[in-house]
Amino acid sequence: MPKTRVIFGCFLYFAFIPALSFAAPTYGPQMPSQQHFFAGLQTYDVMKRTLEGDYGKMHSLQDFFLISYGVFDWLSLDLKGGLGNVRQRAAGPDINYPTFLGGGYGFRLRLYDHERTKIVFGFQHISVHPYTVSIGGSKNKVVLDDWQFPLLVSHEFFNLRPYIGARWSWMNQIHWTNDVRKLEKSQPGKSVGLIAGTDIPLNKRVWFNIEGQFYDATAVTGSVNFSF
Repeated sequence: MPKTRVIFGCFLYFAFIPALSFAAPTYGPQMPSQQHFFAGLQTYDVMKRTLEGDYGKMHSLQDFFLISYGVFDWLSLDLKGGLGNVRQRAAGPDINYPTFLGGGYGFRLRLYDHERTKIVFGFQHISVHPYTVSIGGSKNKVVLDDWQFPLLVSHEFFNLRPYIGARWSWMNQIHWTNDVRKLEKSQPGKSVGLIAGTDIPLNKRVWFNIEGQFYDATAVTGSVNFSF
């Protein structure tokens, strides 16, 4: 693995994180080889993400079609599209925003690959746009903006590919009451999270992925993936 690639990855990590400080599910450490594709179906359940001040807690259930393209063996572009909802629990009654469109994009950079061990750095962003709801005669609209920069380490053994990692993440709500816009940020001090997951191969071209996320958010994701 060329040293310049490691340096480039570290530069991205330390340059972008302080500037953006923005949680989406990772795609795991498996990356398509050059000019090949991965595709998959994913469900992502954000069970709890605490917002700042008195904005309460956020829950979101999202379903996506995934696609990744190997620009090089060490660099992939990742896209997703699908559906998602948002539920906000604050001091008053819960606000449920019904399921509508969502999507995301990102990239992954393999920093290290030797024998059965891989180190992967990535960036992912998800935006969810559920339906507007009416509360007390006022129209309420919300957009979920979800960003993360994960760093993952995996090691293959016993036909499994478990991985652990950390991320810098931020999940915000952009909330409109009629035409009044308000940015409802994630709880300060909860930008760093932990990640644990595994790929479970079914054959050379098909595998399941299961991943849990902790501390910054409480979330779990599962997907079935195919290589082409």
